Amino acid sequence: MDRHSSFVLNNGVKMPKIGLGVLFAKNNGEVENAVIAALQTGYRKIDTASAYQNEQGVGSAIRQSEIPRESIFIATKVWNTEQGYDQTLFAFDQSLRQLQTDYVDLYLIHWPVSSKYKETYRAMESIYKSGRVKAIGVCNFTIAQLEDLMEHSGVVPALNQVEMHPHLSQNPLVDFADKHAVQLEAWRPIMMGEAMTIPELIAIGKAHGKSAIQVALRWLVQRGVSVIPKSVNPKRIRENFEIFDFELSDEEMGNIEQLNQDRRLGEDLSHVV
Repeated sequence: MDRHSSFVLNNGVKMPKIGLGVLFAKNNGEVENAVIAALQTGYRKIDTASAYQNEQGVGSAIRQSEIPRESIFIATKVWNTEQGYDQTLFAFDQSLRQLQTDYVDLYLIHWPVSSKYKETYRAMESIYKSGRVKAIGVCNFTIAQLEDLMEHSGVVPALNQVEMHPHLSQNPLVDFADKHAVQLEAWRPIMMGEAMTIPELIAIGKAHGKSAIQVALRWLVQRGVSVIPKSVNPKRIRENFEIFDFELSDEEMGNIEQLNQDRRLGEDLSHVV
């Protein structure tokens, strides 16, 4: 499989199956170095957010890389305290300035703030129609919240970014997303490194000459889920990317499926305002 292969979003936009996550990476050179290392490795998607406070570093690194802007897929997000119609329009303009670009490829609601996510999404629809974002979507939405949003909006979210990994398979959400052509994307896909200690993943990895981390990422991509593993270490950034030269068997996929515990590692910030 081509390592640069993409998923096609429900509006026809192509998005790389793997991107670099930059949560906690700082603007002091750390995020810049991570993004440059990722781009040199072959990554063409960077996932940031206004809440990460590193959009400026991401934008600077992309400029330094001298890779054409249109070859890089940039995703960013509107934070809880920025939600609401006018506030979202303002937050988006701020993100563009920080990223030093005149458009982003994907703009997401970071958490479903229940009293505001519909008007936030309405603002995002307006931005989408203006052409300054190629696709819009959400993060951390439940099936019920997705149904509510879709009932009150004109654009089906292109993507829902959620916590997903071998201990949290999210099968009902996978089924719903497939039915409604909403791309799923996994945050914390390697469980903050914990995946490397899971015996079943280690055993499957040995059979392929791969690490348990690479197996966890490959499992998600083969499920049709995009991944954004976070690292600032160039060696790990490269290893996370090397998941397109092997394939898991149906039996291996099923064995990993059996690891599900409906176990969340991340917090729920739906109502932080």
